Amino acid sequence: MIRVLAAVALLVFTVYCVVDAVQSEDEKVRGLPKILWIVLVLFFPLVGGIAWLIAGRPTSILDVLFGGRGQDGPRGPLGPDDDPDFLRGL
Repeated sequence: MIRVLAAVALLVFTVYCVVDAVQSEDEKVRGLPKILWIVLVLFFPLVGGIAWLIAGRPTSILDVLFGGRGQDGPRGPLGPDDDPDFLRGL
């Protein structure tokens, strides 16, 4: 039963990574060309999928989890004391 569950989980993970790679814009994919990422994920499902999530996606999963470059463009102020418009109105 555990083998079946592990196989299904690996299949779902691989499908997710392939679909994510296919839907990503060509110019935003990092590291390798998009087609090579897809081939890597298909031939080496676990290692290729993890590599895609960390090094290939336009926004790395590590950036999303730990707050790195997760957003495109500048970030807004965090509080009223960091907002120049608010401070100007005082």
